Amino acid sequence: MDLGISGKTALVCASSKGLGRGCAEALAEAGCRLVMNARGAEALEETAAHIRATYGVEVVTVAADIVSPEGRARVLEAAEGAEILVTNAGGPPPGLWSDWDREDFIKALDANMLTPVALMQALLPGMMERGWGRVVNITSRSVKAPILALGLSNSARAGLTGFVAGTSRQVAEKGVTINNLLPGVHETDRIRQMDAHESTSTGKALAEVSAARAAGIPTRHYGQAEDFGRMCAFLCSVHARYIVGQNIVLDGGETIATI
Repeated sequence: MDLGISGKTALVCASSKGLGRGCAEALAEAGCRLVMNARGAEALEETAAHIRATYGVEVVTVAADIVSPEGRARVLEAAEGAEILVTNAGGPPPGLWSDWDREDFIKALDANMLTPVALMQALLPGMMERGWGRVVNITSRSVKAPILALGLSNSARAGLTGFVAGTSRQVAEKGVTINNLLPGVHETDRIRQMDAHESTSTGKALAEVSAARAAGIPTRHYGQAEDFGRMCAFLCSVHARYIVGQNIVLDGGETIATI
């Protein structure tokens, strides 16, 4: 399917690895010019080189912390005029409600709510003026059903979801859509680290830990970043103009919900 976005500029945050990289590759395959961001310069440049060689598109890289005002300003300067925005940032650490103080919540809000909001506020006016734009926020299935150990993430991402619910409906008449993608367990570094941590803490073999996690997913396997990226690219396409303010779960059916 031709997604109709060849030649458009897409800013993809935290895109050197994992789900962000999956989104960047899918958009590059659709012909988008990319502005890619990540904190680690080496991994970012390796991924950018692979995308250039594989898809033949222009890729601009900005190694910076998207959560910091200085880093965000550098990224936005490179992405001036972007028609597509994919927000993404690593989630806060797990724990119990009694573990966290105000500063912990502020850090979580900065990374997983206020940073995507700031990026949207910076790029939405241009999209609206041009009469076309796409925003996809990578959040978490925890906004559909809370993950008990991820209270910081539950809170911050729920706040972003509320912002998108209202804002998406205010900008839709200008040809701009905003939607959220809610990943479950995917084959990424973060999940590998979680499996390794559980293996170490329980004494179970890593393969046993991974198999047990996969057994809790109706598909019985982890998701792949490539599949996640293709859904992101579709939401950024010309065919998704009637999808507004939605929270689309990609978790192999793990979240138990009727709606």
